[in-house]
Amino acid sequence: MEFFQTCSARRILEDTMKYLTFAAGMMAATMAVAETPVLTVYTYDSFVSDWGPGPAVEAAFEETCGCDLKFVGAGDGAALLARVKLEGARTDADIVLGLDTNLTAAARETDLFADHAIEASYAFPIGWNDAQFVPFDWGIFAFVKNADLDAPTDFKALGASDLKIVIQDPRSSTPGLGLLMWVKTAYGDESKAVWEGLSDNIVTVTKGWSEAYGMFIEGEADMVLSYTTSPAYHLIAEEDASKDAVKFTEGHYMQIEVAGKLKSTDQDALADQFLAFMVSDAFQSIIPTTNWMYPAVTPADGLPKGFETLVVPDKGLLVASDQVQAIRDEALAEWLDALSQ
Repeated sequence: MEFFQTCSARRILEDTMKYLTFAAGMMAATMAVAETPVLTVYTYDSFVSDWGPGPAVEAAFEETCGCDLKFVGAGDGAALLARVKLEGARTDADIVLGLDTNLTAAARETDLFADHAIEASYAFPIGWNDAQFVPFDWGIFAFVKNADLDAPTDFKALGASDLKIVIQDPRSSTPGLGLLMWVKTAYGDESKAVWEGLSDNIVTVTKGWSEAYGMFIEGEADMVLSYTTSPAYHLIAEEDASKDAVKFTEGHYMQIEVAGKLKSTDQDALADQFLAFMVSDAFQSIIPTTNWMYPAVTPADGLPKGFETLVVPDKGLLVASDQVQAIRDEALAEWLDALSQ
């Protein structure tokens, strides 16, 4: 009897020790997860798609940061700003990535963004001096078409043609806002008449770039508002030279995409580390063949083969960020009026 009591006691002791060991292991694992800092970055939907830069950027940064980089898709660029304004200081975002120079003045007015100390040798053809926002890529707006299509080379001729186009909404999309500024910068007081001419050509106005480009690929329009760099995707990723961009005689509007740190972040040092990483070769070398834009800082190995074939405008257009809002309001009213008729 004493023997069985001893065996039973040993078994209980062994089971207890196993449980305590398991519990300690689970507690250690839980603490390790809890101690891993999370950096939350709001960005646009195409950035976080499987084919966008997000997955590669996440993997590369996490190799160096000892953190969990969490991208959150929040619509297109203009929708990003609207969401952050709505959430205010309560936002979960540490960084917003995907605004552009047409939005930075409005973003600055929210007083939600912190200063940065990032310096870099930028590759785009203008100087850069912005205390809150750091560029990560740039591009040039253009209409993309099938290469065998004989397309007009200015907005007035496009409006007089029977070609069908897809564009994006300037209230939710940075390309859409870029087109608005492009027409206004090129035509000034004639802009409303230009939009009236284009109204019959527009098949639909989408919320974002992805929807519009998808419609073009599906053959629902002859041309789509995109970038001079978009044909590089087809050429490099698909080995398909059937797409090109139209060079317009009025010139082309430029876009510089930026990221900014929120004042409300509880990961201040980690956010600064990400902004510094963003202008490094590790990040910039990902951009050309995932976001299909020009990198803000040219990578050490240069641009991928195929980029040399892209259309280069004879004239570049860009409105200074602090002048955009006044022009935007008038241009948007003209756009809405023309398209509602």
